[in-house]
Amino acid sequence: MDWKHNMGLTMASLLALVAPGVIGQQRAIRTVSSISAADKTSGAKQHPELLKEFGGAYSGGQAAYVETVGRRIAVQSGLSNAQGDFTVTLLNSPVNNAFAIPGGYVYVTRQLMALMNDEAELAGVLGHEVGHVAARHGQRRQQAAQRNAIGGALLQVLSGALLGDSGFGSLIQKGIGTGSQLLTLKFSRSQEYEADDLGIRYLASGGYDPRALSDMLASLAAQSSLDSRVAGGARSMPEWASTHPNPAARVTRAERNARNTSSTSTVRNRDAFLNALDGVLYGDDPKQGVIEGSRFRHPDLRISFVAPDGFGMENGTNAVSITGSGGQAQFGSAPYGGDLNAYVAQVFATLGGNGAVPPGEVSRLVVNGIPAAWRTVRATAQSSQVDATVFAYDLGGGKAYHFLLLTPAGRGIGPFASMVQSLQRLSAADAGAIKPRRVSVVTVKAGDTVQSLSKRMAYQDYALDRFLTINALTANSVLRPGQRVKIVTW
Repeated sequence: MDWKHNMGLTMASLLALVAPGVIGQQRAIRTVSSISAADKTSGAKQHPELLKEFGGAYSGGQAAYVETVGRRIAVQSGLSNAQGDFTVTLLNSPVNNAFAIPGGYVYVTRQLMALMNDEAELAGVLGHEVGHVAARHGQRRQQAAQRNAIGGALLQVLSGALLGDSGFGSLIQKGIGTGSQLLTLKFSRSQEYEADDLGIRYLASGGYDPRALSDMLASLAAQSSLDSRVAGGARSMPEWASTHPNPAARVTRAERNARNTSSTSTVRNRDAFLNALDGVLYGDDPKQGVIEGSRFRHPDLRISFVAPDGFGMENGTNAVSITGSGGQAQFGSAPYGGDLNAYVAQVFATLGGNGAVPPGEVSRLVVNGIPAAWRTVRATAQSSQVDATVFAYDLGGGKAYHFLLLTPAGRGIGPFASMVQSLQRLSAADAGAIKPRRVSVVTVKAGDTVQSLSKRMAYQDYALDRFLTINALTANSVLRPGQRVKIVTW
């Protein structure tokens, strides 16, 4: 569940030419000049859906700080001169992501905030996202997707729609929700460049160092590379990278455009930012379960399962997504009345919308001592056939959970056979051992090096790489006493 993720957004139709302003020889970018009443209504409706989908609002002291910075930079867009017209939310999400929607709603995850190193970088990211809204990029990419019938069936069902021709295959706007459907569509290279240019412009007019955005893009490129190495290519692409492609290619361009501004500001507000960041939750929130390598564990539900080799996982508020070349899956729950057969039918009926669920038998078995039931049906999507499987478990206490599996027609459970058999209960000791990680801001002492400080990171693997990446350092960086850096601790 990444600067990214989707929805049928209503945008203001009135366009205006933005004055060239501080971007030197950059061409003018056409942007909307106000927040329309329709945008406000649409945004207010989508806001609670997005909060639910992306972990909810983060309740730490960092939220008020992010809101202040976000409102200050958002008014630079010209969409509104009133800071109160913007709702800026820090999301309790473990993925690197930020986005904005029409109506004055701006979002950034705590994980992406933890990758930043000063207030100007935070402002640059939020300004970039507001720039996407001001330039109407969301509407344009949605229109392009509709024209090109973007996405295959397996991708679409996990974005909330298994697009069928009729009957059961019609799962339009079900599943995760419409919120993620627009946000998962990639921006084009030209749209990214425009949003970068606007983000730089907003930084300069807001009194920040306009070079901050290029620095943040460099950190994002480094994080994407590290994520790929840690996962060995298995885990799905980080959310921001999936919808804001190729940050590395944009670093040099952003640096050049920042130099071409008329701004001479060097304001970064690093200390204020680090003071606010200190203590923020990092990685998975144990309340939503945690992912370690290919294993998912949930301390409250007291269960765990293992994803198949070559498949990656992303943890969301209400579901875990498992993706790979051989299929896609989600692990989640639904209301349970004590009958697993009825539960399986209910999940299919919910996904099927108004279409009838084909008749058929539900198979029963026991998995690691847990009663289970499953059924596979053939569904039509984009005029092609896929197998949809619901594999459900009775966890006791009136609770049931299930995997929704999507594989090519004829594969059935296919590559997910080991995963559905791996679900098991956690002992009280195992559940109690799951602890949250947090960012800790520390002051470098005499004799400290990147190597010595990295040993304090709460990771068994890639500790040095993780330390360097979150601090925008290199292995050759020399730390000085009194310098403040971030480490991740238990």
